[in-house]
Amino acid sequence: MFRKLRNDIRRIKESDPAARNAFEIYLCYPGLHAVRSHRWAHWLYRHRCRTLARLWSQMNRFFTGIEIHPGAVIGDGLFIDHGSGVVIGETTVIGNDCVIYQGATLGGTGKETGKRHPTLGNNVMVGSGARVLGPITIGNNVKIAANAVVLTDLPDNCTAVGVPAKIVRQDGMRVTQDLDQIHIPDPVSQEIARIYRQLSSLQDQIEGITGGKDAGG
Repeated sequence: MFRKLRNDIRRIKESDPAARNAFEIYLCYPGLHAVRSHRWAHWLYRHRCRTLARLWSQMNRFFTGIEIHPGAVIGDGLFIDHGSGVVIGETTVIGNDCVIYQGATLGGTGKETGKRHPTLGNNVMVGSGARVLGPITIGNNVKIAANAVVLTDLPDNCTAVGVPAKIVRQDGMRVTQDLDQIHIPDPVSQEIARIYRQLSSLQDQIEGITGGKDAGG
């Protein structure tokens, strides 16, 4: 238990320039409190005390603003910076020395059963507001930009940005992609066009039926 605590504090000191000393981190960092509390909830979860584990995790959410399902598996040295609005789903697996910023979600898409949430490798950074969704695998040393939406697997040593997320850097080299930020599909216009086509088709059918009756008369 104390080894894990030392690793968690070490990771925070390495990742946050504002962290002055271990005593301040232990007292003032909600991300540390959330991770420590989760370890107790996870122990209860593994020992079939599921309701008590959920109750513990909800108390943790109330005090820290960070929601971690007790079923999630978290490695050593996780740093949840600021933390407000972070959500980590039940079947999530997080490796060692990862960093998650405020507002990030490690969740499901609502279409899966069983393993529904992502698996993160070691030394992964998830930016603020990012969404990593579904039973996908994120490799080691991956950086996910703020507000990115990741729906597919990401290999080791890459940086992903955008909605949906695209790899822009791999093994230290920039990945050349045509990222067109202007000519992107407009879902509202597409839906209006679809409705217009349906109306036109219905109008043709009505005219055909009406014309047939007139011809018979």
